[in-house]
Amino acid sequence: MKCEIIAVGSELLTPYRQDTNSLYLTEKLNEIGVAVAFKTIVGDKRRDLVNAVKTALGRADLVAVMGGLGPTEDDLSREAVAEALGVSVRRDNNIVVELAARFAQRRMQMTDNNLKQADVIDGAVVLPNANGTAPGLWLDTKYGNHRKLVMLVPGPPGECKPLFAGQCIPRLKEILPPRYIAKRVLKATMIGESAADTLLAPIYMKYPDVETTILAGNCEIQLQLFCTKPSLDAAQARVDELASRMEEALDLHLFSSTGETLEQIVLFYLELKRETLAVAESCTGGLLAQRVTSISGSSRSFLGGAVVYSNELKTDFCGVPPALIEEHGAVSPDVAEAMARGIRQRTGASMGVGITGIAGPNGGTEEKPVGLVYIAVSYGSKTESLECNFRGDRERIRQWASQQALDMVRRRLM
Repeated sequence: MKCEIIAVGSELLTPYRQDTNSLYLTEKLNEIGVAVAFKTIVGDKRRDLVNAVKTALGRADLVAVMGGLGPTEDDLSREAVAEALGVSVRRDNNIVVELAARFAQRRMQMTDNNLKQADVIDGAVVLPNANGTAPGLWLDTKYGNHRKLVMLVPGPPGECKPLFAGQCIPRLKEILPPRYIAKRVLKATMIGESAADTLLAPIYMKYPDVETTILAGNCEIQLQLFCTKPSLDAAQARVDELASRMEEALDLHLFSSTGETLEQIVLFYLELKRETLAVAESCTGGLLAQRVTSISGSSRSFLGGAVVYSNELKTDFCGVPPALIEEHGAVSPDVAEAMARGIRQRTGASMGVGITGIAGPNGGTEEKPVGLVYIAVSYGSKTESLECNFRGDRERIRQWASQQALDMVRRRLM
């Protein structure tokens, strides 16, 4: 069964309001095996609403309409759904009485426009709203020759979520055959989206019953796997089988098989091996330390670090010889390695990281352009450095530098 969620409200088409209800509805629907195939945001114009509902009815089995059930002139969801289905709207006297009682209980005057909330689409079941004045509606109807389930729920999250979970989901469970969705999220880094797809497409194309999505962002690749089966065990087994083959293909690019962040994985390996980490950062300005310390419990393995932006502090805090900076420049593998060794010695950490580079937009030269970053890791008896050439603006270069540093630590620990 495919579902479409329609979020109603012109305010959701501005930069100032965001639809969050659909995330909750999607989660609840997935729990009972319903896949959300479409999400639509539509403004408060009746014609646009009618068209959106007709489109949804034409391509989805289940349509959830959120918002537009209030008392104002621009609350038109009932009317739009009724028009799309070719039925009428009637006023329910029982709801009128309940509205009057609610206002009387609060000693508030009920204006005439509140009566609009008592309008019910012909054939609909009224879903009482314990947290507001606008009830929801449930329709088990036909569109063309096909059965359709249509739900109308209020827009305010405090009303939408409990009404949907308490009244819509139980009704769906009674109607739908048992279906279960299994999910896995794999994460890889330092591999491009196109390269990952070239590597993995021959594998996941052999699993047509598992929906595979590759997402690029935040310096990593996310591989989302979804499978729907009559039993959770069957769905999970299918997802796990595909995940295992993809993990093998990704090799060291893979850092998480169950959705953890790179920071969490690095801290896991540090604690597992009883190692400690300290960092010396120049162009990243403390971003690496910030990412690590954003994880609760990081103090067990992360000792701290220093932002050694100037050459003088590279010398004072990390013991980088001034002659080394003079000979090779602050942005060089030699200085990055000296920073890694120096911060390790200064703090007593078993592993040290040094980062130096040119984040831009100024400061680059033909020999050392913007985006050139050297990252060094000192661990055991070895200190190794890596030359990186990142593209993009200042923040992107800094983010990628911190990502590369974390990945180097992870690989050394593995």
